[in-house]
Amino acid sequence: MLGPLVTGVFASPKHTFSKERRSQITLVKGFGIEGDAHAGVLVQHLYDKRRDPTRPNLRQVHLLQAELLDDLSSKGFHVQPGELGENIGTRGLDLLALPRGARLRIGATAIVEIAGLRSCCVQIEKFRPGMLRHIVVKQDRKLVRKGGVMGVVVEGGVVGINDAITVTLPTEPLDALQVV
Repeated sequence: MLGPLVTGVFASPKHTFSKERRSQITLVKGFGIEGDAHAGVLVQHLYDKRRDPTRPNLRQVHLLQAELLDDLSSKGFHVQPGELGENIGTRGLDLLALPRGARLRIGATAIVEIAGLRSCCVQIEKFRPGMLRHIVVKQDRKLVRKGGVMGVVVEGGVVGINDAITVTLPTEPLDALQVV
């Protein structure tokens, strides 16, 4: 079997819930995805920006497992890649199991450092009523957020479909992902 790979790349110049499919995207070091509304050194997510516009942008890149879309489809929610707002779709990599600080080399040169979990909000419920309870689930009295991970660009580069992904873990102790 092949290793982890990119299944799709997406960006939107506007603050929309879903993102547009692209043939490739350009990641810019310390900034995010060229031409995407969430790119910037400081926080760009509208809700977070209203709370504190001086915070660093830990949500430059949103990565989402294609396996989540498969699972949602099996439950009757037909969601196309990019519709949940992800920038990079992946397959064959358990993003949610990665620790904070894990680095993903994507394609030839791009490196994204994982900052934390995506906060899953009411917009998901508005997008597909009933779906949020399948993305944020309770297991062993804990909330498990399956909506992907957020990261920052530590090395720029062009990323496209079928690009390979390799993981480098940070030094121990490893910190579990928290919502950013």
